[in-house]
Amino acid sequence: MKYVIGARGSQLSLAQTNWVISELKKVSPDTEFEIKTIKTKGDTDARPLFTIDQKGIFEKEIDRAVADNEIDFAVHSLKDVPSQLIENLILSSVPKRETVNDIFISSDGTDLDSIKPGAVIGTSSLRRAVQITRKRSDVTVRPIRGNIETRIKKVLGKDFDAVVLAQAGITRLGLDVIFAQLSIEDFSPSPGQGALAIVSRKDDFDTISMLKKIEDADSRLEIEAERALSDFVDSGCRFPIGAYAKSHGDQMTMSVSAFSVDGKKSLFVKKSGNKNDPFSLGKIIGEELREKGVNDLAINWRKKVEEWNKQ
Repeated sequence: MKYVIGARGSQLSLAQTNWVISELKKVSPDTEFEIKTIKTKGDTDARPLFTIDQKGIFEKEIDRAVADNEIDFAVHSLKDVPSQLIENLILSSVPKRETVNDIFISSDGTDLDSIKPGAVIGTSSLRRAVQITRKRSDVTVRPIRGNIETRIKKVLGKDFDAVVLAQAGITRLGLDVIFAQLSIEDFSPSPGQGALAIVSRKDDFDTISMLKKIEDADSRLEIEAERALSDFVDSGCRFPIGAYAKSHGDQMTMSVSAFSVDGKKSLFVKKSGNKNDPFSLGKIIGEELREKGVNDLAINWRKKVEEWNKQ
């Protein structure tokens, strides 16, 4: 049996896909796999991510190929996958999640606390931009695009003094780079950060059965809670929100952070619930955020993004 897997052509996407293949080989050693690279809107549009008003910019074209039977399944970074997939597709498997922390990489080895005032720090994420500013109001934050290797080169090449990235990407690429890990308390991650999503057709039961063999039950439940929360408050690139769920025994605790554009106002909610009912936990936290005014923050963000788009 041979499967064709869809993935972006970036080094990170290929590394993630090859890791999935290595895990599948352990449970299905006689199966063959072929990777088909597909370009997405996110690969061809060089604008800052938050200015692109479209969900799924890194997965839509690949998932369409799955739906049209051009490939058998797709491997994505889960945080790039919208909760609403194409009608005949399903999130078949979530393998064990990597470390969810963000990291700080600087040209001189300093960390965020000690980097010089006025330093230029790059990030592709509105969430990280606000979190950096809240921590260090005396630095300059600028959008940075490109794959992970390109962004690191821009730091080493002195275009930026530092960059903030997800640790999971560095780990999966096996890059030998000095970094400082940022705390989850100060840098609450994007919903789904550190996790992979494997998408297949709903009626392809043999493929789903194989993919389920490499799913990590706790990772699946944790990201379902985070995605339920994200759905409830309609977060995304244009309204950043941090969410992190962690299982412990038969319980799950999720902490969520949201900020105003200037970072001066923040909302924080942390609650626990039955880990086998992640949707209820996400909804309960979402309802509390609404009561605390998260919708006003969202409107504020979207107005600001519209202003940036007109500049």
